[in-house]
Order: sequence, then structure tokens, then C-alpha cells
Amino acid sequence: MTGTLIGYARCSTDKQDLAAQRAALEALGVAPDRVYVDHGLSGTSRARPGLDQALAAVRAGDTLVVPKLDRLARSVPDARAIADQLLARGVRLQLGTSIHDPHDPMGRMFFNILATFAEFEADLIRMRTREGMAMARAKGRLRGKQPKLSERQQKELRRMHETGDYSISDLAELFSVSRPTVYRTLKRQQART
Repeated sequence: MTGTLIGYARCSTDKQDLAAQRAALEALGVAPDRVYVDHGLSGTSRARPGLDQALAAVRAGDTLVVPKLDRLARSVPDARAIADQLLARGVRLQLGTSIHDPHDPMGRMFFNILATFAEFEADLIRMRTREGMAMARAKGRLRGKQPKLSERQQKELRRMHETGDYSISDLAELFSVSRPTVYRTLKRQQART
């Protein structure tokens, strides 16, 4: 194989570790200083600086190496777009130990199947997350963002506003909050009466 091996690794959350992907890339012959990473970024987002750097680093004759296709993309259109971009630039794509050959019908089919499974897995994760949030919300555990002012502060803010001696800006400055927070607090307090 000629050209340089450029590696790419990604994990979706900051709590995940890239060590296994880095080790896999190193075992595939990628030099540690040639590995580009995205840490805490979803594969469904196309705005990934590490991937952009990896794509910028590869030249004609080079090979972009990823441990698995789902690390590169989580949707069929995105995976195809990246593969097509690499092909147009004369760059090979290596998924684990397999070189993707877009000219081979079986290779194209296999690539599309892998991309479909990656997209399916991302859809399952989203569905489970929504279900989990709905369950937490139903049990009262997911309450959203808490008000910036305590209940006592909210009542005092309303009382001061009703005197007519304080403007919205004055109240925002006194309570160290923004004007929209003052408006929301007043609206919330009025809804309770």
C-alpha cells in the first residue's frame, strides 16, 4: 500500500474513551501523530473539526482509516458523501481491515449496508433517549431548567414591581438577573394568582 495512512476516531460523549479506537488504528499501521479525533461529538453532526482536519490531511494516494464505519458517519447520505469526496480526490477509505472499493458492486453494497446499520443504531439511540426522558418526566424526575430566583425572591420581585417604584431594568439590576428573567418571573407569579 502506498501513500500515508491517516486515522480518524470519534466518541459521542466526553465520558467515553478513545483509547480502544486509537489502539485499533495503531494496530492497522496508523502513526499516533496521524490520528485525528473528535471527542464528545455525535456522528450525526457533520460539523466535526477532527474529521475536517483528517479530510484536509489526506492527499491523492493516501488512505483514510477508521476503526468502524459508525465512527465516520451515522447516516447513509453522510457516509456516501464522505466516501464520494475521498474517491474524487483519489483517497482510499479503509474500514477496519477492509479497503472500501466503490468500483466493486459487492463493495458498494457492503458499504451501504454498514452505513444503514450505523444510521439504524443512531435512530435506536435517539428513540431510547426520548423514551427515557418521557419516563423521567412522567415520574417527576425531569423538570427542566430551574428558576434563577428562589420562591421568596420571586414574591419580593413581584411585590416591588407592583409598587410602581421600580422599572424592569431596576429590578433586573437589584436581583442580578436579565430583563427577560424579570418578565418571566412576573408572568409566572401572575399565573399563580
